[in-house]
Amino acid sequence: MRRRSNGGSVDRQPGAPAGAGTSAAPGSPAVAGPSAVAGPSAVAGPSAVAGPSAVAGSPAVAGSPAVGGPSAVAGSPAVAGAAAPDGSAGPRTGIVASVRLAASNRGARAPVTADDGGPGAPPSEPAGQHRALLRLGLVVALIVVLAVVTHETALLIVVSAIVLMVMLHELGHFLTAKWSHMKVTEYFLGFGPRLWSVRRGETEYGIKAIPAGGYVKIVGMSSLEEVDPADEARTYRQQPFHNRLIVAVAGSFMHFLTALLLLWGLLVFIGTPRADAVSVVGLAPLAHGVDPARAAGLRAGDVIVQVDGRPVGSQSALVQVIHTHAGQPVRLTVERGGTRRAVVVTPAAVTVPATSGSAATGATTTEGMIGVQVGQGPLATMGLLAGARVAGVDFGRVVSSSMSALGSTFSLHGLTSFFSQLGSAKRAAQAAQNGTRPESIYGVVRTATQGAQAGPLYLIEVLVSIDVFIGIANLFPMLPLDGGHVLVAVYERLRSRRGRRYVADVTKLMPVAYAFVLFLLVFVGSAVFLDITHPVVNPFQ
Repeated sequence: MRRRSNGGSVDRQPGAPAGAGTSAAPGSPAVAGPSAVAGPSAVAGPSAVAGPSAVAGSPAVAGSPAVGGPSAVAGSPAVAGAAAPDGSAGPRTGIVASVRLAASNRGARAPVTADDGGPGAPPSEPAGQHRALLRLGLVVALIVVLAVVTHETALLIVVSAIVLMVMLHELGHFLTAKWSHMKVTEYFLGFGPRLWSVRRGETEYGIKAIPAGGYVKIVGMSSLEEVDPADEARTYRQQPFHNRLIVAVAGSFMHFLTALLLLWGLLVFIGTPRADAVSVVGLAPLAHGVDPARAAGLRAGDVIVQVDGRPVGSQSALVQVIHTHAGQPVRLTVERGGTRRAVVVTPAAVTVPATSGSAATGATTTEGMIGVQVGQGPLATMGLLAGARVAGVDFGRVVSSSMSALGSTFSLHGLTSFFSQLGSAKRAAQAAQNGTRPESIYGVVRTATQGAQAGPLYLIEVLVSIDVFIGIANLFPMLPLDGGHVLVAVYERLRSRRGRRYVADVTKLMPVAYAFVLFLLVFVGSAVFLDITHPVVNPFQ
């Protein structure tokens, strides 16, 4: 790779890139701190990834009570690990992956491949590959059976969804690198010993023993990696600026695309609660057998659309009308069996403790009650085009709330508040109750599982928030995140002159990259500790 010398600048003398080692380091595990594929991995926003990232007003994986209140992906779930700070091995993603830093591995022995026949090499015989695939299938079947027997299918669905999310991120890097004619040697799910793999052309595809993410290995991701001279022309570092930029942002693009498709599918095929209706979930007679709702003819399953001739608006609006009409008839318009009918109900006067804000005052007051439990309106779907339009609007809201949550979480006040919880059980408990704390990958999986148990609508909302938050966080301009590669590519482009390309000396970024990774490890470790000792309350109850 050609470089020009310029005294103390970030230039290097022409020559082969220093350093060796093509393996990328898995990133830190947290849903709470930028991770490989995504940066702060905390589902911390509206409960989701971090910040009020509610999907269209629903729980967001980051901050709001949705998935947990600002709790969420406060960093987003480190659903993905990162490559070594020098980015020497191409993008790597891991949910629970340790960070291996290798600023320079000059003279390091190249990793054993299938053709080497060494330890960890995949079976070279078709029969051996078939046996390995059969063993893998049996393991997967056993996991599924255990999940069903132990009633943990929701957990299995969530873990599978997050792993798929990671592999789609890596698929973005993989496809764009192939399109750019870069040499891609590996595309793997998991880390550690190979369970099964197959080589197609110059690329080996497979599955490894630890399903904590995945990675794609692109040759020559930085100037620190030693590459066979015959492959130099096809390295990442030798490609035009636009190709390197496309490959670097492709992972985050896949997160955004997945989030959009999930939103669109939710709106078109599953539906979202009607904003103009409230459902009667059940009847709950009052004390002494008083039952105004049943006496008026209300039934569980009725959908209330109007109160005294006006649109119901929301659950809180309906409750407010009932409370203020004790002993006075209220005309409700309900939908039942596809038809509308009028029901006149007279709320009973009930004495309840008076409150000021959320605190009891010691006094009492009288409120009207009819003895029903209400919930969201019935789900309503949209057409293909209308769904696409609304999905775009909702996507923009999630992006905005996730960015806000990310900025709030990593502000001086946010970090001070977060770390203060480590020494104060009272503050930690309060943050967990309010859902205002970033969650680690452990907490994110728990919250997403709770969403899956509540229904597909809530699971999708959580996954959308995670996807968006990870996509944004992973573009933070610092190695080993994808945004760090974008920063290097842009800097080189700005310093280059016509006919002479400037090549940055990545070693000068290593101290900052090491400090950044150390900070992430501390942040993520703290989030895991808090998620275990003071778990965020279930936002779906």
